[in-house]
Amino acid sequence: MPARLFRFVLVCFALFVVVTAPARAQAPKPFTQDELDQMLAPIALFPDALLAQTLMAATYPSDVAQAVDWAFANRGVEGDAAVRAVQDKPWDPSVQSLVAFPEVLAMFGESPQWVRNLGDAFLDQPEDVMNSVQFLRAKAKDAGNLATNQQQIVTVEAAPAPATTIIVNNAPPPPAQIITIAPANPQVVFVPIYNPTWAFGPWWAPAFPPFFYPPPPRWGWGWGSAASAGFWWGVGVGVSYSLWGGMNWRTHNVNVNVNHWNNINVNRRIDSRDRNVDWRHDARNRRDVPYRSPATRDRVQSAASDARSREAYRGRDLQRDQARAAVENRVGAGNVSREALRDVDRNIQPQRPPAGSVGGNARDRAASVDRGQVQDRAASIDRGQVQDRAGTIDRAQVQNRVQSAPTPQRPQTGNRQPTQQLPSQPNRADLQNRANQVNRDNALRGANNPQQVRQQVDRGNVSRQSMQQQAASHNVNRGNAGAAAAARRR
Repeated sequence: MPARLFRFVLVCFALFVVVTAPARAQAPKPFTQDELDQMLAPIALFPDALLAQTLMAATYPSDVAQAVDWAFANRGVEGDAAVRAVQDKPWDPSVQSLVAFPEVLAMFGESPQWVRNLGDAFLDQPEDVMNSVQFLRAKAKDAGNLATNQQQIVTVEAAPAPATTIIVNNAPPPPAQIITIAPANPQVVFVPIYNPTWAFGPWWAPAFPPFFYPPPPRWGWGWGSAASAGFWWGVGVGVSYSLWGGMNWRTHNVNVNVNHWNNINVNRRIDSRDRNVDWRHDARNRRDVPYRSPATRDRVQSAASDARSREAYRGRDLQRDQARAAVENRVGAGNVSREALRDVDRNIQPQRPPAGSVGGNARDRAASVDRGQVQDRAASIDRGQVQDRAGTIDRAQVQNRVQSAPTPQRPQTGNRQPTQQLPSQPNRADLQNRANQVNRDNALRGANNPQQVRQQVDRGNVSRQSMQQQAASHNVNRGNAGAAAAARRR
């Protein structure tokens, strides 16, 4: 390699190192186990469904800040009614769901930075986040502060055997058990408020003490000093569909109950036949808040771009609205809207005439004829084409056909006899000739077959005898009729 080319390659490599070094220096390190335990301690003992929705909502810190302000201004609204009241807001549905539980938003409002870190940790390290929650629940259970009671049902089951992996950065092993928490009444949810330094026993990481965000006095809850010594359950929140999240501890995913989601998020329904679907972060609802990890940013933005491409391929809402408007213009809005058709009073609909009522059907059809359309069709006839067809008729051929036709003979005046008289009695000679001719023809057909010849002869004899009997009977009848006439003349 020439020396000049070698120096050029070295300069290019040096420039590449200088340009990429700051980017590498700015890449944040993953959260440590102690940091995750610190930020998850205030919510680790939430019911699974509420915990799932809390983690989802934390990935949209800008929407959470607006939801906190709305919940504080509407402190008398909670549950499904509160979620339906914010359906017109541009927030992510996970954030909208938290207005049903103002205690959670009150905690989030105390530390926006904690909310942002919690969401980034869930996006960057979902498996570590869920393992940390299980670790904290095991600590609370060992301390005697997590058990089934009137507010919740706690269940413990063995965790699946972990896959064989290489442990990196001295990460703790996955939990040996799975602890789930569910409301004792699925339609009444209690949000547990507790002091982490009490709930989990002696804290194991002095450098990262747990956070504690009790309900602020400005929200007006009279929780007293119970939260400093144990759980403060507050008042149960009645819900029907606002709780639609779920934790899949085995796959380290959060799920969405499609039925509950569609009943409360009427403007963002999920089109799926499955009862549960995996939740996916929507980068479009992140607003202008940057992601902590460039890798996470590229991953979620790529997924959002693919989703937009699919929507463009399938047809956006605007295109569907335009098509619907076009159909309404043609057939009427009432014939398109299912709600309008459902409200139609069928008792006032025109009744069809009963079966067999031909006159009624004919009159109805005649009345339904559009005379204007008939006149339009008559006016649309091309008279020039009709004249052209008439001009193409060969008059000479028509005259020849008329001349060649036989002229019927009319009877003379006063002659009452018909033009053709039927014979008074059959012509025996003619019948005999016809029979003989038929017999001769049939006999010739089977000339080479003696049996067939015999059959033909027998048939001819039977036919001849039959005709002789008919002729004799006819003569007898005539004789009887003549005798009767002579007797009447006497």
